[in-house]
Amino acid sequence: MKRGFLLFFLCLTGFFASAQTAAINNFLVKENLLKNSKLAIIAADSLDKPNENINGIYTFSVSGFTQSLKFNDGIAVLPLPIERSTLVYLKHQNDTGTHGKLVYVYKKDNDLTPYAINSLLLFIIPIILVILAFAFRKLIIFIVIIFLVFVYFNHSNGLNIGTFFESIFDALKGLF
Repeated sequence: MKRGFLLFFLCLTGFFASAQTAAINNFLVKENLLKNSKLAIIAADSLDKPNENINGIYTFSVSGFTQSLKFNDGIAVLPLPIERSTLVYLKHQNDTGTHGKLVYVYKKDNDLTPYAINSLLLFIIPIILVILAFAFRKLIIFIVIIFLVFVYFNHSNGLNIGTFFESIFDALKGLF
């Protein structure tokens, strides 16, 4: 009887140990296969190869809003459809750190095309504009106009100032 109980306990312990969910350290953003104007998040390894072992509910921040996404075989679908072209900042935090991606989603008719953007560009472009403004004082009005267009483009495509700085800080943390 004791051996049966011990065997049952070991099997039960092994079941719960193997039921732990794996960590998502990288992910890809693609259009949902159903073409319903929704984005799919695909768990991936460091080489951007899909990881089908991810199952369960994971918490993501989508442009500042917290979403619980259910992954089945490494794929989860964002619940809200994309109405127009927009910038989306996706972030997932786990024990190994924060993993985020800034994606420009281009919408044409019913097709979505996500383009990954390096968040450091959001930091580098204003720095270059400031350096150009100091170097060429005669072009300062032109550079200010370019900077205002840059800010307007980011804001009109869904990247508010909080998400803007959050994506920059996460990218800078990734460098160190």
